Amino acid sequence: MSERELKKTVDALIKQEALPNSYARTVEQTILPLVDHIVALRRRTEDAIVVGIHGAQGTGKSTLTLFLREILCKHRFCPTANLSLDDIYLTRAERRELADTVHPLFITRGVPGTHDVELGRQVIEQLRSAGANDQTPIPAFDKSIDDRVPREDWPVFRGRASVILLEGWCLGARPEPEDALDRPINRLEADEDARGVWRHYVNDCLEGRYRQLFEEIDSLVMLKAPSMESVQEWRTLQEHKLAERIQSAPKQSVARSVAQGLCIMSDEEVRRFIMHYERVTRSCLQEMPERADVLIEVAKDHSLGLPRFRLT
Repeated sequence: MSERELKKTVDALIKQEALPNSYARTVEQTILPLVDHIVALRRRTEDAIVVGIHGAQGTGKSTLTLFLREILCKHRFCPTANLSLDDIYLTRAERRELADTVHPLFITRGVPGTHDVELGRQVIEQLRSAGANDQTPIPAFDKSIDDRVPREDWPVFRGRASVILLEGWCLGARPEPEDALDRPINRLEADEDARGVWRHYVNDCLEGRYRQLFEEIDSLVMLKAPSMESVQEWRTLQEHKLAERIQSAPKQSVARSVAQGLCIMSDEEVRRFIMHYERVTRSCLQEMPERADVLIEVAKDHSLGLPRFRLT
C-alpha cells in the first residue's frame, strides 16, 4: 500500500483515539521502525512470532498495540492478533476463592496470580496453529462488572496469525530474590500483608506458570516510565479526568455509570490501588531495560522516545 494510504490509516486512528495531531510524528519516528523490526523477525521464521509489549500503567501499551496491529495488517501484509493480560483475568468468583484460600488482597485483579495463564497459552497456541479458515476466540474482560465476558461474546480472530501482540503491565517480569520480599516496600504490604504471604505467592507465580507464558515471547518491547512516581501521577490524573467526564455527562449517562458499578477513586484510594503493583513495577523499571529487545522511553508528558534495539 502507498504512503498516502498509510497516512489515511494513521490519521483515522489518531482521530478515533482522540490523540493530538503530533502523534503522527510519533508514528513516523517510533512506531514505524518498530513495525519494520517485527516484519524482519517474521521473515526469519515460518511460524507466527509473539511480540511482548511491557509497560507500567499509563505508558500507552494499548495505543501502541492498536497502531502496530492496524499497520501490520493493512500495510505490511502480516495478519496480526492481539491479546492483553487484562483479557485473561481470572473470573471474579475465581479471585474470590483465591482471596479466601490464599490472601484477601487477591480479590483485586492485576498482580501475578490473578490471571488465567493457561488460557493465555492456549490462545497463543491456537493462533499459531490455526488454518486459513479457522476461528480463534480471543478472551475479553469487562472491567465495569469486574468479570470475564461470556465466551459466546468474545471477539474472533479469523485465520492464522503471522504476528501475535501480547501486552500487559507485568509482562516479562522476573521474580525477585526471596530475601528481597522480607521487607515491605509500602503501607499496603506493611499493614495488609505483614507476614508476606501475598507477595511471596505473587513471586512464586512469576517463577512458575507466568514464566512459562513469558517464554513464548520472541521479542520483548519495554515502554519505560520515568519513575514509579510518574505512574502514580498518571493514574491519579486519569481518575480526575474520569470524574470530570462523569460530572459533565447527561444525567442518563451518570445513572448508567452508577448502574454498571463505576466509581471514582479518591487520591488516597488511588495511592492504595497503585501499591498493589508497586513492587513488581519498581523491579521491572530497575532490571528490564538491560534485557528488553526494544526499549522505548516514555516522557512525563506521555510522549514516546525513539526505539532502542538491543543488538543480538
